[in-house]
Amino acid sequence: MEERYYLFLWIMAGIAVIVFITLYFVKAGYGILRDGKWGPNINNRIGWMIMETPVFIIMCILCFFSSRRTDIVCLIFFFLFQLHYLNRAFIYPFLLKGKSSMPIGIILMGMFFNVLNALMQGGWIFYISPAGMYDLYWLLTPQFWVGICIFLAGMAINIHSDSIIRNLRKPGDTRHYLPEGGMFRYVTSANYFGEVVEWCGFAILTWSPAGAVFAIWTFANLVPRANSIYRRYKEMFGEEFIQKKRKRIIPFVY
Repeated sequence: MEERYYLFLWIMAGIAVIVFITLYFVKAGYGILRDGKWGPNINNRIGWMIMETPVFIIMCILCFFSSRRTDIVCLIFFFLFQLHYLNRAFIYPFLLKGKSSMPIGIILMGMFFNVLNALMQGGWIFYISPAGMYDLYWLLTPQFWVGICIFLAGMAINIHSDSIIRNLRKPGDTRHYLPEGGMFRYVTSANYFGEVVEWCGFAILTWSPAGAVFAIWTFANLVPRANSIYRRYKEMFGEEFIQKKRKRIIPFVY
C-alpha cells in the first residue's frame, strides 16, 4: 500500500509540472478570465459548493474509519485542513454577490483534483505516516509552530483579499475595478498569494510529502492564473495599472 501511495504522489507531482506549463498557454476560463470555452455555465454559488464539498466529505470519511481518529496531532491537521474547505464549500459561496457563473468543465476538473487531494492528505495523516510520527511531542517541534503561523497568516490573507474583491462593485454594477488595500498593494492576485502561503504552511506543519505535493499543485495552478489576471488588468487599465508597479502573486518578486 505504501509503495502505491508514494507512486501516486510522484504522479501527482509530475502532473502538477505539466499543469504549470500548460496554464501559461491555456487560460482557465472562469472569473475575470471567463471565455465560454469550458462548457455550459451554472450559478457560481452552486458551482463552488459542488467543486469543494467532496474534499470535505472524503476527509471526514477517512478520519472516521482510521484508528488514528483520536490522535490529537492528526485531529489538529484535520481541523485546519477542514477549516479551509468549510469556508470554501459552505461559507464563501453564500458571500458571493451578483449573478456570476462558472463553467461545468472547470467544476468537474476541480472536483477531480479535490478528491485526489483528499486521498493524498487524508491518506498520509490517517494511514500512511509512520506510526508514532505525530505523537504529542510534535506539538513542540519548530516545524509545527512555524507551519501553523504561516498557515493561519495565509488563510487570513486569502479571506481578507476575497472580501476586498467581493466588495469592489455596488449592487447592479457590472464594471471591473482594480482591487485596492491589503496585500493588493503589492500584487494583483493577493487572494492567490494567501492560498499559496496557506498550503506551504500546511506542508511545513505536517512535514509531509503529501503536504509538499499539495503546495506544489497550489503554486502550479495559481501562479499561471495570476499571470493571466495581471495581463488582463494591464489591458483593461493601462497606465493606471502600470503606475502601481504591482507584482503578479509574490510581493516584490513575481
